[in-house]
Amino acid sequence: MVASVSNLDVIQGQETILHNVNFNIRKGEFVYLVGKTGSGKSSLLRILYVDLPFQQGHVQLANYKLERIARKEIPFLRRKVSVVFQDFQLLYDRTVMENLLFVLEATGWKKRPQIRKRISEVLWQVGLASAENKMPHQLSGGEQQRVCIARALLNEPLLLLADEPTGNLDPEVAEEILQVFVEIHHSGTAVLMATHNYAFLQKYPFRVMECRDGLLSDLGILQNS
Repeated sequence: MVASVSNLDVIQGQETILHNVNFNIRKGEFVYLVGKTGSGKSSLLRILYVDLPFQQGHVQLANYKLERIARKEIPFLRRKVSVVFQDFQLLYDRTVMENLLFVLEATGWKKRPQIRKRISEVLWQVGLASAENKMPHQLSGGEQQRVCIARALLNEPLLLLADEPTGNLDPEVAEEILQVFVEIHHSGTAVLMATHNYAFLQKYPFRVMECRDGLLSDLGILQNS
């Protein structure tokens, strides 16, 4: 298992958003996370990315137990559990290459030939092999999101979290981005994607977990109607 969650309470402020959350994600699995705005999707992802503390429950990701993880271990966990956000969070004064270089250097890569090779690999993987020297403002929204996905893949994560990654994109581009995530899943990286796009669930059927009324339910794979 790349993720194992049991008896977890998701709390924001003084309010329990989700109670007694339990689920596992296997290596290479694709899972949708759905639910209304405010139902707890993003808060749950923030816990998995060690951006929101929790008091009740057990969370194990990539062999790290989050309830007892030391601060110095968090950067190492984030090499194995990456995240893609709805807003791109790129460095707009740097080229695509420089954006990716920044991440690799920050996570301990030192040899320039290996760095350049890895950047070329991830840009090819997301369909942006010729974009190394472009600035973010020269790219479309879909292309900027592809750069963000490439950035998340740099350290070959076991689990890729995606928080509404197509929310700011038009439908055609959104589906192209989903296809990138599906290809990543086929390559062996597990994907947990929060989405409001229920058309995805029918066209690309994978396991679905739903946040509703303070609970997380596993709906399995929805059958096409």
